[in-house]
Amino acid sequence: MGKSYPTVSNEYKQGTEKCKRKLRGLIAVKHCAPIILRLAWHSAGTYDVKMRTGGPFGTIRKPGELSHGANNGLDIAIRLLEPIRVQFPILSNVDFDQLAGVVAVEVTGGPEVLFHPGREDKPEPPPEGCLLDTTKGSDHLRDVFGHMGLSDQDIVALSGGHTLGRCHKECYGFEGAWTTDSLIFDNTYFIEHLSGEKEGLLQLPTDKALLSDPVFRPLVEKYVADEDAFFADYAKAHLKLSELGFAEC
Repeated sequence: MGKSYPTVSNEYKQGTEKCKRKLRGLIAVKHCAPIILRLAWHSAGTYDVKMRTGGPFGTIRKPGELSHGANNGLDIAIRLLEPIRVQFPILSNVDFDQLAGVVAVEVTGGPEVLFHPGREDKPEPPPEGCLLDTTKGSDHLRDVFGHMGLSDQDIVALSGGHTLGRCHKECYGFEGAWTTDSLIFDNTYFIEHLSGEKEGLLQLPTDKALLSDPVFRPLVEKYVADEDAFFADYAKAHLKLSELGFAEC
């Protein structure tokens, strides 16, 4: 069965569209797409498909979750978004944050990701330790994404989102960017990784796992050869990630 999305008012729909336009301007001017996308991902990435806990329900804005080690620096994203956030009190926190993630991909030249409004905020944040440890390999990738209910294809496609932004030592213990232009969403992440390590560009253990794993590597090669295929798979994976636990039948 597919998802049964909630019905929202015309006022809510109009607010969503107007907010999207405002977010486009903010993200373009502030060049903040990478950290906005990270906020959306980290909000969603705590979901446990078996326990039906965690996930993208606005709790990342609460001090208890924002203070998790994996979320270091995301207070900056929340502050950057605040001038827009206060203009749209009609939107839930989770709808606002996930919409911002969709816009971050769009503004930087990436694929259009579908967005369905109507998520409701939850009161309690998840426990710490649900997000990815970038020092580990393919087994850990499958464990973390498997808890979310995501597939091997989703893992590789979402990894390609690291074509945006850079890694900061205070957040992950590593420093550097994955690509030469960290504000363009394309398939360069895969191109750089498949062509070998380069001075000045980052390859984390979780990145290298995509090349050493016999299932992940053919997907990397596919995305190097066909950016349109990457965009199509990324859009599907991002939609799934942003809607974990939402509108379940």
